[in-house]
Amino acid sequence: MKVVILAGGSGTRLWPVSRENYPKQFIKINGESLLLGTYKRFLKLINPEDIYIVTNNRYKFYVINDLSILNAKIEENIILEPVAKNTSAAILLSIKFLTEKKNIKESELIFITPSDHIIIKENEFISAINSVKEFVRDGYISTFGIKPNIAHSGYGYIQIGAKIKKDVFSVKKFTEKPDMETAKKYISDGKYLWNSGMFFFSVKTILTEFKKYKPQMYKFYRKDYSDMINDFTSLESISIDYSIMEKTDRAIVASSDIGWSDIGGWESFGDVMSKDVNGNVITGNLLIDNVKNSIIYSTSEKRLISLIDLEDIMVIDTDDATLITKKGSGEKVKKMVSDLKARNFKEAFEHTTVHRPWGSYTVLEEGPRYKIKRIFVKPEHKLSEQMHYHRSEHWVVIKGTAKVSVDSREYLVHENESMYVPKSTKHRLENPGKVNLELIEVQNGEYVGEDDIVRFDDIYGRK
Repeated sequence: MKVVILAGGSGTRLWPVSRENYPKQFIKINGESLLLGTYKRFLKLINPEDIYIVTNNRYKFYVINDLSILNAKIEENIILEPVAKNTSAAILLSIKFLTEKKNIKESELIFITPSDHIIIKENEFISAINSVKEFVRDGYISTFGIKPNIAHSGYGYIQIGAKIKKDVFSVKKFTEKPDMETAKKYISDGKYLWNSGMFFFSVKTILTEFKKYKPQMYKFYRKDYSDMINDFTSLESISIDYSIMEKTDRAIVASSDIGWSDIGGWESFGDVMSKDVNGNVITGNLLIDNVKNSIIYSTSEKRLISLIDLEDIMVIDTDDATLITKKGSGEKVKKMVSDLKARNFKEAFEHTTVHRPWGSYTVLEEGPRYKIKRIFVKPEHKLSEQMHYHRSEHWVVIKGTAKVSVDSREYLVHENESMYVPKSTKHRLENPGKVNLELIEVQNGEYVGEDDIVRFDDIYGRK
């Protein structure tokens, strides 16, 4: 059995904590990222070398940072999509990688799971997987339906058919996110489950179904892995629900009570977090008086938030953006983020702290002709050899030792020492030591945008 974790999506409903370049699966909840929690969950079932991650180049180093503590060779199990093409394409690319690069057989069982949900009852989850394994070996495709406790318009639904065994049913119908009135009818009917987005099948079965229902996609799959990568943009963008699950007569569903939540919005986030005596979820530097049934979540280290005489509200605060809304309006966040992107607000894409393969930087202040950053470089990592046409840079080391090359001359810069890099000068910053390098960078020039960079050499393959 192999597990494939899908970690390429860019969530918007948890803005301003999630951003396009820092999506939901990397957000830490109860001390660990959703991706790490998903990965750890399957270690109860299989070995680390049998767990694979589908992501893209933009998120690759996030995956490595999160998971290398559990698998030092995790990079060997990362499958990189050239572009996002929905779950059908991700699944086909994964199977091609596994059959061509890892030499698995068509009888191998594959479990597909999102990376950005929570499962609290992990033992029950493992039991649900084991309960359908015999059927999957016999050529069925199993999905996992969640017993609903409320009407919810943000989830897809599965209508169950005939009972096969305890808590395992045939699938009568898949329904995408319904309106609230329809969702209420589904709940009262008692024959509907939430669609968790997890699937379990053999390689042979899923390829047979693609050949039958999506012959063009199957034809694409017959290419070599390298050719699939090169031609990936031409592949149809469609979810596995639409391409196969709604059409196949091989679908079954395990009805599961596993404490599942997809954290699809701030209300869902509040459902899984611990609460105070007044029903509040409280995280951050806060002072509240007579606040009830609210979510107040802050990642900012700079601001104190004070709230008085409020109920049923959500305040989500970061260093550069704050969301304030009433509970129940969380579904509108996605549209608001779309509006921010359309207007090219940087707050829709990046945090003030931006992660890079070599470490991170935080923008402390920015104005006309200048920008000030705090830069962290991980031990034995280095930035690309680069040049800027429109800005100069002044670096002051506040922790560690920097190895700096300017016009091919190398310098060691220690704490409380500085280095000046003129514009249009080739340079490189490196941390040769065993502790984090921390420095302050002051940029000055007529343009200080992040795209004013010419790379000559980069160990992470960036251009």
